[in-house]
Amino acid sequence: MELNQRNQEINEVQAEQTTLVPEKRSFLKTMRSYGPGIVVVLTWMGAGDLVDASVAGSHYGYSLMWVLALALLIRFCIVNIMARIELCNTQGISLLQGFAGLHKFYPYFFAFAAIIMGHLVNAYMIKGTGEVLAWIFNFGSPLMWSVGVVILSLFILGKNIYNKMELIMKVLLAVMTVSFIGLALYTKPDASEIVRGTIGFGIPENTGAYGTWVVAISLVGAVAGSLGNFLYGYFIKERGWTKPVHKKMQRNDLLLGICVGVVINLSIWVVGAEILRPNNIEVNSLSDIAAALELHLGWLGSTIFYLGAFGVLYSSVIGHAVGFPRITVDCLHIVSQKRKEKYGKNLTEDPLFKWVSLFILVTPLVWSLPNMPGFVTLVVFVNVLYVIALPAISIGLLILSNKKSLLGKSTNNWFENMVLSATTILAVWSSVKLFMDFFN
Repeated sequence: MELNQRNQEINEVQAEQTTLVPEKRSFLKTMRSYGPGIVVVLTWMGAGDLVDASVAGSHYGYSLMWVLALALLIRFCIVNIMARIELCNTQGISLLQGFAGLHKFYPYFFAFAAIIMGHLVNAYMIKGTGEVLAWIFNFGSPLMWSVGVVILSLFILGKNIYNKMELIMKVLLAVMTVSFIGLALYTKPDASEIVRGTIGFGIPENTGAYGTWVVAISLVGAVAGSLGNFLYGYFIKERGWTKPVHKKMQRNDLLLGICVGVVINLSIWVVGAEILRPNNIEVNSLSDIAAALELHLGWLGSTIFYLGAFGVLYSSVIGHAVGFPRITVDCLHIVSQKRKEKYGKNLTEDPLFKWVSLFILVTPLVWSLPNMPGFVTLVVFVNVLYVIALPAISIGLLILSNKKSLLGKSTNNWFENMVLSATTILAVWSSVKLFMDFFN
């Protein structure tokens, strides 16, 4: 009985997909419909991109620019494939359900990874927010402000007041982004050096506080390996893009978002290479990055940076406290059908959601205690850890995205298979190298 009902549901999905016809839209209407790609890129554009791009630029100039280009290419391919599986599968399942169908290991892996990485990512987000607020208000210790940030987050989490605060933080982020772009243009960077760094595939000698390979792997981890890539599927569903007919719109939307990310990352990198590096400013803290804007814009420059950094960091604290528990609970509902039936489709109704969210908000405070690693050090090495999880993700995607029984004619092309295969090899090699370096 259940098998016949399941087959009927699959046939209904297939029939609906074949009868859908793309809606004709004007150019302006099409542009207005875009959004999830830019939203998810601004979600991705956290401290990882800010720190890694500035560290790479200040320490190595444009020599590692090819790593950023490679990481962005990998991210576009991975997220686009993820979205296509969500939109075009003939069984009406989610991406996480697809992974679960490959092996029972996957739901447990993603649930555990979301909890651990949520803790570690919020560790530097909360620590950084405390440092920013201590500078802005010029009193109290960063630890005091970090504790205040957590208390405030517990108070407003899930409340409508956060929607208004989020709008303010996006404005602050926009101001900082415009400042970086304007400053990058003001420096009149050498375009030939940027091109040479992008296609040169060179590995410079170690300089500064972080080794070349650590910075390179951290860049790949921050951009391509983040579990935040899974959030795009939630964003497109909220937009109402759930069918194959939305595939072209989704792809163009993501491409637009990636282009926004390229501009922002490139601007931060240029500031690091053209201002921080010539002035021998080594990025070891947030104040080192603020120094770039202060050199040319005075007190206003550093103020703009810290306000924008607050927007980036605090919005990410809340975002991770809500996003990663969603992934964890979603995975557990896949494993336990009874739990899913008990609490329904709304993941936030599950009591476990609140407990995981509380864990991801409160436990990171331990990293804000005295004598713990600094903010920049935490950012670099936490993003390095993302690479370790990348092989499991890319191998699963490689299998899922080539299953004709699941995707029909929407399987990968040769280029996407090449990128996923190369990503898997790169991630495995990076993980082995990190392991060997750790014990040497």
